Amino acid sequence: MLSHFPIVLIILGFVAELIVFFSKKETYLSKIGFYILVLGALTAFFAWISGEFFTEELTGPLNEVREMHEHFVWVSLGLLAASCIFKYFSLFRKPENKNLKWAAFIFYALTAISFCITGYYGGTLVYDYLIPA
Repeated sequence: MLSHFPIVLIILGFVAELIVFFSKKETYLSKIGFYILVLGALTAFFAWISGEFFTEELTGPLNEVREMHEHFVWVSLGLLAASCIFKYFSLFRKPENKNLKWAAFIFYALTAISFCITGYYGGTLVYDYLIPA
């Protein structure tokens, strides 16, 4: 259950950003998207802790899938940190800077995509190979 929270929160926050993007109005949804992003970052940290310390090593083809999952975990966490920083600055420090808003939007999109890929590999381990989560 812990690993699902960050995936859902990041995607939900990005949907809020998409609504803001297509409505072309700066609404409360942009700030809500930021707060959801931060909450997603906190839950992602706890999900990473649980995966890092409470799962066992795998061998053979299972290890390849686990390594891909682990690789995308690190990519996702890096993108998540960048998204939080860009979004914070675009909302609170330099709200008039359009380039910063675009960068925040692009990083948020990349973060959402990366979390989906990470979740796919995690789901593959759990559902295809019956590795307990």
